[in-house]
Amino acid sequence: GTLRGKVVYLNVFFSFRIREEGKDRIPEHPYVYEADVEISFVGGSCKSPVEKFWNGSSAMYILQKATHNEESDSMEESRTDDAVYASEVLPKESPGALALSVARAKQLISLYTMVQNPNVTQLGVSDQAVLPPLWARCDGSDPQHTCWMGAEPLKAGNKVTGLNIYTVSCDGPTADKTRFANLEELKMEHKIRHHSSVVTTKGFAQYELIAAAAIEDTIAESGSNICVDITWNGVEKILETPPLISAATLNIALESGDPRSPVFHLYRELQFLLALAEGLKTTVTEWPEPSESESALKLVQEFLTDLKKKLDGDYIIENKNETEKIKCDTAAVDSCIKSIFGERGDLDFTEQLWCKMKSKCVSSYQELIDCFTLVIRSLQRGEIQPWIHQGSSSFLSQLIQQSYHGKMEDVSLSDITPIQMLLEIGLEKIKKDYVSFFIGKPDTCSLLFQDYFISTSVDLQEQVHRVQKLHHMLEIMVSCTGLLQFRHENLFPLTQICMKYYKENPLNEKHVFQLPIRPALVKKFYQNDNPEVWKVEISSGHGQKEVKTTWQVSTSAPVELGTSNNSGFLSDSTVNGSSEGRLYFITMTQCSQVQFT
Repeated sequence: GTLRGKVVYLNVFFSFRIREEGKDRIPEHPYVYEADVEISFVGGSCKSPVEKFWNGSSAMYILQKATHNEESDSMEESRTDDAVYASEVLPKESPGALALSVARAKQLISLYTMVQNPNVTQLGVSDQAVLPPLWARCDGSDPQHTCWMGAEPLKAGNKVTGLNIYTVSCDGPTADKTRFANLEELKMEHKIRHHSSVVTTKGFAQYELIAAAAIEDTIAESGSNICVDITWNGVEKILETPPLISAATLNIALESGDPRSPVFHLYRELQFLLALAEGLKTTVTEWPEPSESESALKLVQEFLTDLKKKLDGDYIIENKNETEKIKCDTAAVDSCIKSIFGERGDLDFTEQLWCKMKSKCVSSYQELIDCFTLVIRSLQRGEIQPWIHQGSSSFLSQLIQQSYHGKMEDVSLSDITPIQMLLEIGLEKIKKDYVSFFIGKPDTCSLLFQDYFISTSVDLQEQVHRVQKLHHMLEIMVSCTGLLQFRHENLFPLTQICMKYYKENPLNEKHVFQLPIRPALVKKFYQNDNPEVWKVEISSGHGQKEVKTTWQVSTSAPVELGTSNNSGFLSDSTVNGSSEGRLYFITMTQCSQVQFT
């Protein structure tokens, strides 16, 4: 009930959290304070609910209105030490998360301030530690539509010297630009509030490029996104287009498998490879539906018949069907892409055999056995002397090398052997495809490729996993080449970034690859477009005395809106009854300082 009691009670919880720092256990439920407030802890890799408008510490407390249900009530009764079970939790991220009133949030910020203030000795608070920042979710019911309030300790060594207090307000969405702030007025308000005579401005804009560059929205409704973040100093007006001297970063997140991609044929080939690899693990292989046109067995028989007619070991049969197919796949793509994604002209025997048997052709385990039986008999009888690439290490390549000397080991085409043989020749073929795409000539591939992506020193499953990484990298290069018209000097550093990531991490098509670029490289895609986010940061002071005011517009809501009284939010989705114009949320973040020393 008393102020002293509240501060001590709150400090007990916060101090406990500090002592628990570094522990991995994350309790399932948040800590409930005074029955109406949930205190959660966000840290490490957890997604921050305030990251869209604050880029401070990754560890923080989140305060919001407590939710009550029978399960939580029963758990409350069974707890012997609330703090022990709630030192670290994730905040609720659902749109229905309840926010606190602004008055309650201010009260909690005040208590947190007292907990951190070394001068408040009469309250009996001891063993003070520097706490992580605190953010309280607000319901926006005040005239300013406050959606968050925060407090961040200022430190000198291990001592707290003061606090930054943040207020975040949000309005919109609106297309009415008369509601946008005036930059000079924002600067003047900042000067008056912080008694400063000099302010600096920094701009930030984010543009989506994939939608601007794609024809007829060809990448619609996928997890793919390419956008550019641009920052610059010396902002002159609200929503100004960034100058060409700005710093820019390209953000690329792409999912493989779009049927409209010029390398979709490779994606399908890779999917068959993955099905074979899965079959090796589970002994159950999912075969494609039989082709109505021609069977794999017939194609292999015709292929062997052609080879029997010519025993020239260096003779390469042109893979006419495959070449025509790829020409068809890339017909609508820029000529520079055509030159990259044409079929290789040096397919050896095993690679051509793979092309006959892959995906839409081999439709059963028995047909696979029949195909390999034909090949092995032709080799044993000396009817063919096929050419293979130097260094090929598949089991079939070994048999072919043995056939050159008239001695072949007996082969039992049973169990998983035929599947493994097909997987091996497919892996070798597709690896050379990817290397030729990235390097130009397979024989001159870099050490990076040799050491990792095309290594044969790891098991087949890991080799397939690494080929998946290569394909994802290729999809990224294709998008930047086709959509953004990137040239080699831009693709090369991006390739290096992707390689470095994938040498150290598993396949992750959600990962955002970042490439520093010159804005001029992509300006034509955004110069006449509206930004997804546009922000100006006004600051004064230096070091711990620095304070900032941030004004931002964004096409998506920067906060999760609660279910309490949100009459201030979403108040103007049209202008004069019209839905014309882009809708923006307006977010304002203001900072004030409390000094303890």
